[in-house]
Amino acid sequence: MSVSPVPKQAAPAKKPKIPRQPMPEQPPEERKHNFEEVPYGYSPETAVVEATRCIQCKKPKCVDGCPVEIDIPGFIKLIAEREFAAAARKLKEANALPAICGRVCPQEDQCEKVCVTGIKGEPVAIGRLERFAADWERDHNLIELPEIAPPTGKRVAIVGAGPAGLTVAGDLIKLGHAVTIFEALHKTGGVLVYGIPEFRLPKSIVQAEVDYVASLGVEIITSAVIGRTMSIDDLFTDGFDAIFVGTGAGLPYFLGVPGENLNGVFSANEYLTRSNLMRAYEFPKSDTPIVRSRLVCVLGGGNVAMDAARTALRLGAEKVSVVYRRSRKEMPARIEEIHHAEEEGIEFQFLTNPTKIIGNDDGWVTAMECLRYELGEPDASGRRKPVPIPGTEFEIECDTVIVSIGNGANPLLPAATPGLETNRWGNITADSTTGKTSKKGVWAGGDIVIGAATVILAMGAGRQAARSIHAYLTGEDTSWPS
Repeated sequence: MSVSPVPKQAAPAKKPKIPRQPMPEQPPEERKHNFEEVPYGYSPETAVVEATRCIQCKKPKCVDGCPVEIDIPGFIKLIAEREFAAAARKLKEANALPAICGRVCPQEDQCEKVCVTGIKGEPVAIGRLERFAADWERDHNLIELPEIAPPTGKRVAIVGAGPAGLTVAGDLIKLGHAVTIFEALHKTGGVLVYGIPEFRLPKSIVQAEVDYVASLGVEIITSAVIGRTMSIDDLFTDGFDAIFVGTGAGLPYFLGVPGENLNGVFSANEYLTRSNLMRAYEFPKSDTPIVRSRLVCVLGGGNVAMDAARTALRLGAEKVSVVYRRSRKEMPARIEEIHHAEEEGIEFQFLTNPTKIIGNDDGWVTAMECLRYELGEPDASGRRKPVPIPGTEFEIECDTVIVSIGNGANPLLPAATPGLETNRWGNITADSTTGKTSKKGVWAGGDIVIGAATVILAMGAGRQAARSIHAYLTGEDTSWPS
């Protein structure tokens, strides 16, 4: 008896892969004339679609890539389930500033870089989802305060209301310690308010996040310059049991070339502080003036350089050029920021470095002499070292030069604090895992320790320091470096 062959069944069709969802944003021709935020953010529908791209790994590498250890699969799963407010609360278990991190954190070099979904495609848009959840909670008045532990009777002073200081405050107040932040400026937020432009991080977002930290019970005192109005030792005398220093890196570096003292030469710090913190772009509505330029050259290739260049364009410059001594590949700025700058018409002069700044008889900048470069062997940073090419001098016409080549540690507090060790660059010396300094009862973290870096690295240092401070205050840690 013959048996008829069983017909083969067709294999089930593979589920089509969902592409990474783009985020809508202002068109370049419109946004380069205003200071409104560039990306609009995800809609609920888009956020849910993007969240379903997460495969919920059993061993999520994205969490390891996050300096503040957010439960990334956990909050994304809640978004996929349309539990948007719960997703924001999940974020805040580890991060008191999710709306900020969702906007300015370099996810492409951290959590998204190790996303398993990104191995055979594009990674999950973790940062965009973080922003969405935080914005949803705030916009729908669904913010709920977490449980606060009973008072411990211990008092902690935090010097600096930037990302590191706000993180330490948010973590320690939940553990029952009384926390007071002392901020030198009249506004809280540190680099978030004086350094990052409105079109990238609206000040209302920063204020909302600061208000959340304050709502937990943190006391915030502004216009308090520790190192001048009070010292670290004064704070101990006043009854504080531990002190965290997060004063940042506010000392601008310059090139040291002839002509840097001409009118029209700015550090990026001054230029951005005038525009951002003092709202000079609204002059005369605000009473802080800022130079109105025609031809602007920005020196540097980091995020601050992109911020300065894009700000100059919005302030009415006809032409803005970014002058960078390496190639585009070596630029430390976020890919998104470079892309936005290019879309807006910012020009780039790569493998170029100034040799002097030229001025007229009245002391104003008129041009910049530059030299062409080529890339040699990698230097200590791992990037190929720029090597000058003799005889390639040329001039760039300009009336404004903005120097954005890095910042040093704020020297005020370390200089006024006996027993607080610093390194040869002026950064406070602190343990890389605990933030402990050479002075008993004092911790430090963020840019004042590692130099100018990212917001999220400062926050990561803040979390580590908060753990160490808590262990010290509760008697779990009785050690201290001699």
